[in-house]
Amino acid sequence: MIEITEQDNGQTIISITEKGKKRFLSYNFETMTILAPKKWDGKWRIVGFDIPEKKKAAREALRKKMRELGFMTLQKSLFVLPYDCKKEIEFIGEFFGVGKCIVYAEANFINNQEYYKERFNLT
Repeated sequence: MIEITEQDNGQTIISITEKGKKRFLSYNFETMTILAPKKWDGKWRIVGFDIPEKKKAAREALRKKMRELGFMTLQKSLFVLPYDCKKEIEFIGEFFGVGKCIVYAEANFINNQEYYKERFNLT
């Protein structure tokens, strides 16, 4: 899971292999949480994805993990959360190998936002 190489100048380089990266990601994936800040910044985080049918298992696992993290569904492949989660979304995309299929956006307003404020206890 790690690779050690000696350079001509005598320097030793230690790096994580792809297998090691995946193992590391799997350990963090299980315990991942997104914490709500003390004060909401007024921004909505919207995450959408268009994952090909050949990666259906990854698509369904992504949906499941996003729900576990507290996201609410806006549409089938469009989720919302009022807290910063950009790093977590990038991590999840990498974990499932579908990062290029995911779009992350921040918005100041969403339709029916009073409903979502209530659901996230922001009122």
